[in-house]
Amino acid sequence: MAGPGLFKDMKKTFLFHAIAAHFSNGLIPVAVLYLLLTLSTGSAYFEHTVEHLIVIVLMAIPVSFFSGVYDWKTKYRGAKAPIFINKLRLSGILFVLCISAVGIRLSIPDVMNRVGLEHWLYIAILFSMLPVVTLLGHYGGKLSSLPKPQQKPQQKP
Repeated sequence: MAGPGLFKDMKKTFLFHAIAAHFSNGLIPVAVLYLLLTLSTGSAYFEHTVEHLIVIVLMAIPVSFFSGVYDWKTKYRGAKAPIFINKLRLSGILFVLCISAVGIRLSIPDVMNRVGLEHWLYIAILFSMLPVVTLLGHYGGKLSSLPKPQQKPQQKP
């Protein structure tokens, strides 16, 4: 059974943004895997799983984004370094791609059974989310491997 020391340690080391980011960024490759299974088998069950996963991702992206902005402003004092600007832009791109994929899938439920432009656009959008989450993870990894920035010393009144 976990002792009180474990919970105190968890409270000190808990990184909400890391959890939120890994959650959404981890589901996108799984959605693409299920898309590949759909394309190879034609199974509607696999495709329904893709739908469910991208809806969950769509709900998780804002949590990841705002927790990342909070960390950026508190830990890095809102520094305008290129790595942060890249992460902000990539997050916006990911959100637009995810909204587009969910919008297509919900407005055209049989999109995977069609042969038109919307079918290929839906597939392309899902595949294009992979490099975006890869770059977001890459930049996040670079940031987490940096030494912590020094906090300004508290001035006494």
